Amino acid sequence: MSEDRSTNGQGGKSWLERFAQAFSDEPKDRSELLALLRNAEKSQVLDPEALGIIEGAMEVSDMQVREIMIPRPQMVVINSELSPKEFLPEMIAAAHSRFPVIGESPDEVTGIMLAKDLLPYLISGIDNFDISNHLRKATFVPESKRLNILLEEFRANRNHMAIVVDEYGGIAGLVTIEDVLEQIVGEIEDEYDDDDDDSQIKKFDNNGFIVKALTPIEDFNNYFDAKFDDDDFDTIGGIVTQSFGRLPQKEESVEVGNFIFKVLNADNRRIRLLQVTPNQDVSDE
Repeated sequence: MSEDRSTNGQGGKSWLERFAQAFSDEPKDRSELLALLRNAEKSQVLDPEALGIIEGAMEVSDMQVREIMIPRPQMVVINSELSPKEFLPEMIAAAHSRFPVIGESPDEVTGIMLAKDLLPYLISGIDNFDISNHLRKATFVPESKRLNILLEEFRANRNHMAIVVDEYGGIAGLVTIEDVLEQIVGEIEDEYDDDDDDSQIKKFDNNGFIVKALTPIEDFNNYFDAKFDDDDFDTIGGIVTQSFGRLPQKEESVEVGNFIFKVLNADNRRIRLLQVTPNQDVSDE
């Protein structure tokens, strides 16, 4: 008895018919591809983490830098005119590894400083540190640049940070390679990421503290054994703003109760970061 070699017993379909069907089932566009991938995940052929990474990689090619950049008001920058002792508190509070360095104007980014460059001077003396000798060249990118292109440039040039400029050449924000990768693999946390409220207050020196302006008054009172009233404001930043009677500028100071508050970071809407020093005259009494 002869055997029909064009069939394999599976539904009576020949290999040619099954071959043609495979091609007809191929996705014709991105939406069909995503539907197939999601069906594979539902069938447990693809795990959810892998599906998320694939979807993130596909979305990155459609996204622009402006969608993920850190806006200019939220950038932590170092003024090249300041001494290390003046800019160190904000660096410590931010806990970043790289900082844009600006000149006289916020739009004048002169380079990038790495926090690790300060380490040798902890022994030889921080006053010997000259920021101009430790600047890396800054990379500038337009807001409209696609994220997949930016990621390729980061890899090719071994850059980790880029300054984002608007259509007029002004500084719009900054973007890091971590910001791009997080669009693909999700939030990346390291040992310095801490959601604990204690991270809102950090000791700076023997008698100074770095405090986030959004620290709840109750937490501030508990930490410093203070007695600020929380009937009118929820955060310590609210009390400081009220004491100024206006929105203060960076480097301005005010004495409130037994503390001196110095503004380390603020934008045109609110205070962000404070240096807090217990008033010596009061504490010595």
